[in-house]
Amino acid sequence: MDVHNQALIQNVHPVDWINPKPAKRYNLVVIGAGTAGLVTAAGAAGLGAKVALIERHLMGGDCLNVGCVPSKSLIAASRVAAAVREAARFGIHANGVDIDFGGVMERMRQIRAQISHHDSAKRFSNLGVDLFFGDACFVGPDTVSVAGEKLRFSSAVIATGVRAADPDIPGLKEAGYLTNETVFDLTERPRRLACIGGGPIGCELAQAFRRLGCEVLLFHSGSHLLNREDADASEIIQTTFLREGIRLMLNAKLDRVTKDASGKTLFFSRNGVADSVAVDEILVGVGRAPNAEGLNLANVGVKYNPREGVWVNEYLQTTHPKIFAAGDICMKWKFTHAADAAARVVLQNALFLKSKKISDLVIPWCTYTDPEVAHVGMYEKEAQAAGIPIDTFTRRLCEVDRAITDGETAGFVKIHVKKGTDKIVGAALVARHAGEMISEITLAMVGGVGLGKLSQVIHPYPTLAEAIKQAADAYNKTRLTPFIKTVLTRWFALRRGFAH
Repeated sequence: MDVHNQALIQNVHPVDWINPKPAKRYNLVVIGAGTAGLVTAAGAAGLGAKVALIERHLMGGDCLNVGCVPSKSLIAASRVAAAVREAARFGIHANGVDIDFGGVMERMRQIRAQISHHDSAKRFSNLGVDLFFGDACFVGPDTVSVAGEKLRFSSAVIATGVRAADPDIPGLKEAGYLTNETVFDLTERPRRLACIGGGPIGCELAQAFRRLGCEVLLFHSGSHLLNREDADASEIIQTTFLREGIRLMLNAKLDRVTKDASGKTLFFSRNGVADSVAVDEILVGVGRAPNAEGLNLANVGVKYNPREGVWVNEYLQTTHPKIFAAGDICMKWKFTHAADAAARVVLQNALFLKSKKISDLVIPWCTYTDPEVAHVGMYEKEAQAAGIPIDTFTRRLCEVDRAITDGETAGFVKIHVKKGTDKIVGAALVARHAGEMISEITLAMVGGVGLGKLSQVIHPYPTLAEAIKQAADAYNKTRLTPFIKTVLTRWFALRRGFAH
């Protein structure tokens, strides 16, 4: 609890906070002050609605406290360390890398505290939101109780998010393990770190800790990392990890964990062969569980699944007509930006007419490894499963001048269009800043702009985003059919004749 964490707590759960006296009735009661809850509450208050916001722990939710902000701060530090190690290939010779792990983690805490005022109790109170700290519970069809008070509502929104699930691995709990909710409390670097899970969380943190000097073993039950992503993208990340010295334990089944004076030992099997390895810390980056316990949802007829969360329709309305949900608690897209978008859907549907559908959203996402992996729309396999014929246009970064000058040629831009048209149905990008680049394609999809039109967009030279324009140029070349080429050849011949 250093000065940075004290500042964080003072913003997102002040120790001296006194809950307000409830209004007779609220237009909207929001349960959960993560991204979805905060955007919903602020938006409703800005429209003039009477709003109550309930939070049992820390405002800002996962994103601020144990997710996006701390992890990206850690990743930024790890990229600097990697850049110094690779400086020689640019003709710059550094005298090694001396990593102050405690300093890296303190910087993370300082950044988290600095940003926390955006999600602070004071800010939302100043916006006109009645903020209550405590456990929420539905006690009637239009009533929520919190800290001994009853709040009546015209509409309510459940935005309680998810938490790290407990893996079913014998001995793991007894040995002790880290999750995204506890790993950022570290002040000393573990020499040997086992990461369980080859999805986005596991991959991001595995690479960051490796670059910060840990020996990292990454366990994954699948045959390759990032199973959900484009296979070519996953292959690039896998190759990068191996080059950086991360030991990949693919097709691994963890059987049990023990702990003794030498550390924590993971017993596992790979392709039927038993093995074991000792580490200092275990980081679990797989599995999420919805925060629905204690809300008394059954009492008000809100259907939910203990594994998948609250059930909602396309309008984010639960099985109770006055109660809606948004964010990780009810959506398959468990991203901060998706929660933000969902909150805007809820604002319309809960306060006015139900007219916005969650299925209408075009949601991109990014895994912040290095290089990053970004995606929007359909994957090739999804298009095939849906019976949608597609054409794919790919531009590899080794053909892009800016990527060559920066020494960042591992990656590509891959854009899928509906066959016979230039309608973009999906895209996958792998690049140092793929998360920044994907928005151009997302904008095109939202605005109904075809891939052919993107070739007319002038991009500054040299930039990585030129790869998008080059992919669009490749599409336009396909429009030059043999028949059109023949017509043009004859036309130019005639022009030459006229000139004589």
